Amino acid sequence: MTPSTDAAAREAIEAGRTALGIELGSTRIKATLIDETGTALATGSATWENQLVDEVWTYSVEAVHAGLQQAYADLKAQVGQQYGVRPVTFGALGVSAMMHGYLAFGADGELLVPFRTWRNTNTGPAAEALSQSFGVNIPLRWSVAHYYQALLNDEPHVPQVRSLNTLAGYVHKLLSGQDVLGVGDASGMFPIDAATGGYDVALLEKFQQLAAAQGSDAALLDLLPKVLPAGADAGRLTEAGAALLDTDGELQAGVPLAPPEGDAGTGMVATNAVSRRTGNVSAGTSIFAMVVLERPLANMHHEIDVVTTPEGLPVAMVHCNNGSSELGTWVGIFAEFAAALGVEASSDQIFQAVLGGALEAGEGSEGLLAYNLLSGEPIAALDEGRPLFVRTPGSRLTLGGFAKAQLYGVFATLSLGMRILASEGVAIDTMFAHGGLFRTGGIAQKTLAAAVGSPVSVGESATEGGSWGIALLAAYTRAVADGTAAGRDLGTWLNETVFAAAQAESVTPTAEEIADYAAYLERWQAGLAVQHAAIDSIK
Repeated sequence: MTPSTDAAAREAIEAGRTALGIELGSTRIKATLIDETGTALATGSATWENQLVDEVWTYSVEAVHAGLQQAYADLKAQVGQQYGVRPVTFGALGVSAMMHGYLAFGADGELLVPFRTWRNTNTGPAAEALSQSFGVNIPLRWSVAHYYQALLNDEPHVPQVRSLNTLAGYVHKLLSGQDVLGVGDASGMFPIDAATGGYDVALLEKFQQLAAAQGSDAALLDLLPKVLPAGADAGRLTEAGAALLDTDGELQAGVPLAPPEGDAGTGMVATNAVSRRTGNVSAGTSIFAMVVLERPLANMHHEIDVVTTPEGLPVAMVHCNNGSSELGTWVGIFAEFAAALGVEASSDQIFQAVLGGALEAGEGSEGLLAYNLLSGEPIAALDEGRPLFVRTPGSRLTLGGFAKAQLYGVFATLSLGMRILASEGVAIDTMFAHGGLFRTGGIAQKTLAAAVGSPVSVGESATEGGSWGIALLAAYTRAVADGTAAGRDLGTWLNETVFAAAQAESVTPTAEEIADYAAYLERWQAGLAVQHAAIDSIK
């Protein structure tokens, strides 16, 4: 990436030679504007939080609309401050969001039940039945598991369902009117056939048999969005879509849209991990690893689900519902303490101060255990979560030891899943990491390397995130349309256009660090009995 001068950036913005990416994450909606080389010119954001309503994790439709508008308005303000212009059009636009979950719509396009996010773990019977029938793992969070669970529960809304979608697909339809989905996001709704790039027809037939046994004759294929690969034409911004996004009424209709994608796919793009034998780890509210496979896995594992890259290559996904949220909560307490002492410090400074001594924590810290489990965690066989910090009476409690336990806990379930991939002989040439957690001076990077037992690289774009990734996918869509992609696949285009001069710092774990983490993980697994007891006794 070559940084733009302000004059060049201003001219690109005025001429519409830019791409806009919007990603709806679990705690933040972020909009990123890039130039033709992929350089981020400006970002805007809005915060939001999921709600637990009637035991269901959800976001309201009103919150979706308001968050989009706030993030876009913030982006416009940032562009105005930095470049003295206000964007009225873009070369391309893309939307991404949290994958999976359940958005069910009726004949008039109305949402029949509140959005059920990926975080819900009440689909156990459906996921188990589908996995057994399909012979492939169907996780609790997948859209088809939610739909089939609604069938099993005989929920009144099910006969009224006329379409199903993900959050990214829903927003894309609001903006373009098109009921389409990028293949990566679609692969978290229903399994994809690698040979055709579409939904697996044989498994669709098996689903219909299961659904018929529950009294449903609705064809699932008719309910699912059309699948598109990266670079495909996914429609254009409508007048209604432009008005929804820009409440000032300045944004013009007609902007080409990229296929909407999930946050897993945009993470792969943002780390340039879309080719075989590459992988990436995204750390946020949830944490997951994506490894692009050379060959199918030999066995089905409930800890691993197979999705795809935005181009449709098969990917082994280790998804953990719980990431760095609990660590962030503890850091917030330390920030309050600093403020009470009259000390002003940024979030990054507080993180650095808290985590700074984690890797040097000395004798006695082995008696400290941290569980970051705010919600259920399928990899650990937990339907619910109870955040805990536990220590033995003889342990020595220090800030470094506390931070080490918390940081090690963030990657615990991910490490369990990665060990399964290692047992399958899955090869990884390069593992990239991204997310705000990796701004902490290499501390989280070193911990992750020890947890997965392999080198981990963090690039210059590590903190750009998924909104940058979907902006790149939007730019690729335009490059395919105007011929500048010159027949290059996504991986080649990224290498040559975006990452040719990118710098990355790699950390290789020592044998001692790997052994230290393995010892912690063994104690952490043994202590899961405490989690079960807490779930049973603390309501």
